[in-house]
Amino acid sequence: MKLTPLAMGHHWGELAKFRNIVTFRLSPYELKPFGGVISKGIPNVIRRIRGQIFRIAPPAIISYLIYDWAEAENARLSRKNPKDYENDV
Repeated sequence: MKLTPLAMGHHWGELAKFRNIVTFRLSPYELKPFGGVISKGIPNVIRRIRGQIFRIAPPAIISYLIYDWAEAENARLSRKNPKDYENDV
C-alpha cells in the first residue's frame, strides 16, 4: 500500500490541520548539544550536591562503618587460635 493516496497530496507532516495550535521545530544542525555545560551545568551540579549532601552522606557513612566493622570481625573470627596448636609437634 502506498502512502500517497492516504496523504491526498500532502506531505507526511501535514496530514491534518489543527486550529489554534502552534508548533515550533528546531533544526538539529542549529542546536548546540553541549551549549552552557561549563557555565550553567557545573554550577547546577554543585548546587544540587550541596542541597542533597545531608540526606545522602550520613547513611552512606554509617553503611561504610558497618561494612568495615563486619569485614574486620569476619577476618578476626576466621583466624585460627594459635593457643590451640601450642602442643603440636
